[in-house]
Amino acid sequence: MTASIEEKASHPKKQLFYKFFLLCLLLLSYFVYLSIKYDLVTGGFASVLTWSFFVLCTPIADAGFLLDFPLRMIFGVRMFVSEIAVWVLAILINVVSSLYFVEYYEATKLTTLLHLILITPYPYWAVVFLSAVGTFLSIRFADELMDVVHHRDRDYFHSKSYIHEIVIVVFFLMIFIGYYELVASLGLDFEQ
Repeated sequence: MTASIEEKASHPKKQLFYKFFLLCLLLLSYFVYLSIKYDLVTGGFASVLTWSFFVLCTPIADAGFLLDFPLRMIFGVRMFVSEIAVWVLAILINVVSSLYFVEYYEATKLTTLLHLILITPYPYWAVVFLSAVGTFLSIRFADELMDVVHHRDRDYFHSKSYIHEIVIVVFFLMIFIGYYELVASLGLDFEQ
């Protein structure tokens, strides 16, 4: 009986590990594809810039999740804190790339779009701003869910009024709609 309880408790951790492993495999495959298509250096830069695109230009914590989740599971670092480090890293990568390696932005359509967003403050920096707000709201929810799953602050979570969470969800939806409208206004045509 005890073995089946322990097996059930470790089963979600195994699933999370497999999902994380598949995500890392996808990123590695993308790097290998770009390295074969161009060369090793261009493939490396394009992969890192693509990762930074997903950090800076999407309103959910997708690229940052590669670091946030393992740090939370292994070391107990709150995902909100590690996401701040992810954003700082993504910004630094783009500052250095914009100053010294601007040619690598031309490698893929996503990196070209990232460069357009970065060099056009008005109105495209709003994409980065909305992405930051959406990302940190989604990370906040993920941290709360992890707390509940690990039974931390369970009494606090259950005693709270859910009006606060409803307001945040509505706010997140407004951010997502604003983000969608702004990205649609870019007039992107990826079929060229």
